[in-house]
Amino acid sequence: MSQPVSRILHPFAVANHPQMEPEVKRAILASWASDRVAVSDHPTLRQPPGFDRPIPVAEVLAALRSLDAGSDPRAFG
Repeated sequence: MSQPVSRILHPFAVANHPQMEPEVKRAILASWASDRVAVSDHPTLRQPPGFDRPIPVAEVLAALRSLDAGSDPRAFG
């Protein structure tokens, strides 16, 4: 992998990464969706290690779903 995961700061960057295997993408995104990285008092946000700001868990889950669909759902419409 040419880019360390800690430098990837958006779930769809993981989902669309051309050099990562699907299993690796799923593992990374699942760890980002985990309650372990939930922001205190903000259950809809996650802040994985290395992130400067939190991300919505909905974006992480959408990126995971895109792996099943084979595309970025935000690319449509």
